Amino acid sequence: MSDRGRGVTFARGFTAGAAMAGVKTGRSERLDVALIVSDRPCAAAGVFTQNTVIAAPCLVTRKHLQSGALRAIVVNSGNANATTGAQGERDAEAMAAAAAEKLGIAANEVGVASTGVIGVPLPIDRVKAGLAKVEPTVAGWDDASRAIMTTDTKPKVAEREVAIGQGIVRIGGICKGAGMIHPDMATMLAFVTTDAKIEAAALREMLTDAARDTFNAVSVDGDTSTNDTLLILANGASGIAVEPSDRERFVGVLTQVCEDLARMIVADGEGATKVFEVVVRGARSDEDARRAARTVTTSNLVKTAIHGADPNWGRILAAAGRSGAFVDAGRASVTVGDIVVFKAGTPQKPDLDAVRRVFSEPQIAIDIDLGVGNGKARAWGCDLSAEYVHINADYTT
Repeated sequence: MSDRGRGVTFARGFTAGAAMAGVKTGRSERLDVALIVSDRPCAAAGVFTQNTVIAAPCLVTRKHLQSGALRAIVVNSGNANATTGAQGERDAEAMAAAAAEKLGIAANEVGVASTGVIGVPLPIDRVKAGLAKVEPTVAGWDDASRAIMTTDTKPKVAEREVAIGQGIVRIGGICKGAGMIHPDMATMLAFVTTDAKIEAAALREMLTDAARDTFNAVSVDGDTSTNDTLLILANGASGIAVEPSDRERFVGVLTQVCEDLARMIVADGEGATKVFEVVVRGARSDEDARRAARTVTTSNLVKTAIHGADPNWGRILAAAGRSGAFVDAGRASVTVGDIVVFKAGTPQKPDLDAVRRVFSEPQIAIDIDLGVGNGKARAWGCDLSAEYVHINADYTT
């Protein structure tokens, strides 16, 4: 890939860049303003936080998306511009207008996203000054991926190609997220680009499908952010349209890109030392399976047991039982790694030292068979450590 971009510039026709604006501190010490740009108009779609306390950038971007078209995305880290009142919405509009003026496009062609501390007015003059310094290039994907980070320890970048119809199209993306992760739509911030030609309505459906089993299936701490934003831009630069016969294949690869990014978020969870995957099968419905899987990944008792390698496997089934999914303990089975700890309603008296060894691994598999239907789903979570408490006890200081 040395002759092409990565992440949001992997697809043809996209450039990106970032600059230091001192958004949080007033000092230019890290990249914190980013710009993602297409060289031509794009179909666009997005999904946003379901938190009823919704940040100003989400409100503005939802409004700009009503036409189904965006051409650029401007992002800042260090300040969420959330719970900032009417001024916050004006500042988000000002971000879009500044990016539009720089690029020579309309303000409503710009999506806006912010991440950082909640409840602090956005220093819009710093953001605009930083934005003026950004020079988007194909090589700017790395700077953009770093500029959107907050407590992340590493950038999160993914890309894939998919052969459809007359040729190959590219899909790439970047995201950020390490804490306040329990999305009802996407994650903290995620931006995906593709050079496929797709109508906006179809793109919206595809993105919703992809998010459901990827970004919606990860949890770090059970907190849903005020700023969750997932955007996709499709500029058609490949010249290849996604026809109805190509839809399943394209969505499959789009979902893979989203899963790659979502799993990076869990692996980089604040204070995390382990990642665990929960597969639920035998549920009454796929939705029941999702409820059970997500509840297990957010259970503090499960997360702390995994962190301490405590073989207290009963917490797993208990979490599934309070999820709202139909659970009949007399039919359910639980497997940790390759160790069956509970089968068809009967505890199996497992070797607890063996369970402890499984919980000591950096990657852990948990399988739950509810035995009441054909529904299935999976979700990913991470352990809960003292470091998570330390990070969030000192977040604004």
